[in-house]
Amino acid sequence: MATILVVDDELGIRALLSEILTDEGHTVELAENAAQARSCRERLQPDLVLLDIWMPDVDGITLLKEWGATGQLTMPVIMMSGHGTIDTAVEATKYGAMAFLEKPITLQKLLKAVEQGLARTPPRAAVAAPGHPPRNEPALTVEAAMTGGQGLPSNALLLGPQAEQSFDLDRPLREARDAFEKSYFEFHLARENGSMTRVAEKTGLERTHLYRKLKQLGVDLSRNRRGAL
Repeated sequence: MATILVVDDELGIRALLSEILTDEGHTVELAENAAQARSCRERLQPDLVLLDIWMPDVDGITLLKEWGATGQLTMPVIMMSGHGTIDTAVEATKYGAMAFLEKPITLQKLLKAVEQGLARTPPRAAVAAPGHPPRNEPALTVEAAMTGGQGLPSNALLLGPQAEQSFDLDRPLREARDAFEKSYFEFHLARENGSMTRVAEKTGLERTHLYRKLKQLGVDLSRNRRGAL
């Protein structure tokens, strides 16, 4: 998998892109302005950069030009903007950007652009620190992650996620429904080895809606995600 730098001054955009790309198995670093982006680019040598155009200090086009002029444009850069025009896209391409994504960015366009960008630059192999698993591999089994590594019966890893469960029905409808839905999604997350893409396909939900639903139900995505930081 790859190291991807996301540069955007909007916290919500950074968080959403980080969730999606981390779930795809990538290592994601975040920057909210050009100064942080310069530092991350120098320190990490990312395989790909998602760069917002409109930022408060230095705009994305200026930063792109800077990297190109100083020989630092060694990775594919995908520009993003909620107020872009054809002229903006052409200018970005002129200065070295490989693609332009208009906000709000659809999941399909994001993943396709990232896939095409990474195809140009083979990602580096992840290097694990001594005594720690590689960053793109889960440290726990999915079953253990779902319970915080506690409370599993001795045969849990052999049995895997259970399709049949008992529920306390002597409670308000909303609580009973939420309990069922939480168990339902945890079951599918475990069965699909934490892949949000496959869970979305299996349950018939659009992936962005699935993220919101899991958070609403209290499912710990940081534990179930593959390659969590």
